[in-house]
Amino acid sequence: MKKARVSYKGNVCEAVVEGDQLVLETGQTAQESEVVWLPPVDAGTIFALGLNFADHASELAFNAPDEPLVFLKGPNTLVGHQGETPRPTDVTHMHYECELAVVIGRQGKHITKEEAYDYVAGYTIANDYAFRDYLENYYRPNFRVKNRDNCTPIGPWIVDRDDIGDPMNLALRTYVNGELEQVGSTKDMIFSVPYLIEYLSSFMTLNEGDIILTGTPKGPTKVNVGDKVVTEIEGIGRLTNTIIEEHPAPVS
Repeated sequence: MKKARVSYKGNVCEAVVEGDQLVLETGQTAQESEVVWLPPVDAGTIFALGLNFADHASELAFNAPDEPLVFLKGPNTLVGHQGETPRPTDVTHMHYECELAVVIGRQGKHITKEEAYDYVAGYTIANDYAFRDYLENYYRPNFRVKNRDNCTPIGPWIVDRDDIGDPMNLALRTYVNGELEQVGSTKDMIFSVPYLIEYLSSFMTLNEGDIILTGTPKGPTKVNVGDKVVTEIEGIGRLTNTIIEEHPAPVS
């Protein structure tokens, strides 16, 4: 089952995707083009992984890490399907990152790898844009690299855990203006989904609604104002986002 959160006629609703239409919790139906897509989960803690694909670490001239490089993101970073992401005016290198996002379904601590999937509600797609001009060092990322408003499109929906046979063998693709730019697979992750759940829960409680962004493979390229970026994960769907110009701060 695919579950979404949308705004329809001014109301925020949960919805189930059936074919090419949405069935809202109110009982109404709507076409996908009639709604504003919201992040599919009211996010709790958002964890993100740096350098979780060896090929991506290599293309950045970093060694693959021996332990997960985890950082946190604020909920301000999330924007839904068909949303817009501002490109800072002072940035020369902004790039996409197609990532499998794991949504936690229930609270747990000291979770073993063997039981990790029991704590997963489902999966969605994230495009965790990076602004590499702000990067400081290996122990990344600098806060400004990954915590700007609307810098992480996510969605369009959550696919139930049991509808994904093997989350560790899914193809990832990114298209920019219709051209295929990035190809990879979750099978190439350094730290698997069960490993990450065990690792994180070994020192902190995971809660329903927490999200784990699992990293991106090699192939990120620069994007510019006006570009349409589509990130795609096998069995989950396609997430569309457009790059816009960042508006200057108002003068006080």
